[in-house]
Amino acid sequence: MTISSDDELDRLKEIGRIVADTLAAMGKAIEPGMTTRELDELGRALLEKAGATSAPELCYGFPGATCISVNEEIAHGIPGNRRIAAGDLVNIDVSAQKNRVFADTGASFAVPPTSKAIERLCRDGRRAMWTGIRQIGANKPLGGIGKAIGAFARRNRYTLVQNLASHGIGHSLHEEPTEIATWPVQSERRIMNEGLVFTVEPFLSLGAEWAEDGGEAGDAWTLFSSPRAPTVQYEHTVVATRNGPLVVTLPG
Repeated sequence: MTISSDDELDRLKEIGRIVADTLAAMGKAIEPGMTTRELDELGRALLEKAGATSAPELCYGFPGATCISVNEEIAHGIPGNRRIAAGDLVNIDVSAQKNRVFADTGASFAVPPTSKAIERLCRDGRRAMWTGIRQIGANKPLGGIGKAIGAFARRNRYTLVQNLASHGIGHSLHEEPTEIATWPVQSERRIMNEGLVFTVEPFLSLGAEWAEDGGEAGDAWTLFSSPRAPTVQYEHTVVATRNGPLVVTLPG
């Protein structure tokens, strides 16, 4: 989506705040012993209270209001009977629609007690995301996002999952521009037009380079790190403006 009016921007900011507040509340609610379904039910209740509709359910028939992925699962985890334990790494992805506009956000949460390496990974996952966001602005190259995040990852001795990309959003959950890499791609030549709305969501890891499905034993949704390694994802929905990035998925 490219923002075409103040009303459209206001509606984007509203749904952005809703998903951000939902994510923050779910993150605070995580505790050992609760199931991922219980955590998802909290997210559903908060979205419904705000008048929003779960985007993965609406668009893809996903079996949950939010995606909750634990440890070896890194994306699209189905909420269910899995119990969260101390030391787990839990990723929550919240996307929703209200008034015909979509927004998407996500974060990873380490359940105490955790190791220094995992604490550092979570801290640096956020830093990697913001490193990419700082490259955003009208008439700037989309490829600058992946180059900056890639340099950050190399400098700090991390890997990046290279088959889960950022994407355009707004009128639908996934739209043009598609496959916005959060790793360096030399052939990327696209430019951000003013008002362009898209996500920035790097997957920073202690060794993984790919996301893979569970094979015949897996479900139709959950993606796993390959090779298996602790991996975090942080995500914001952002508008490219003449003054730089406008992040719309900050809590209210």
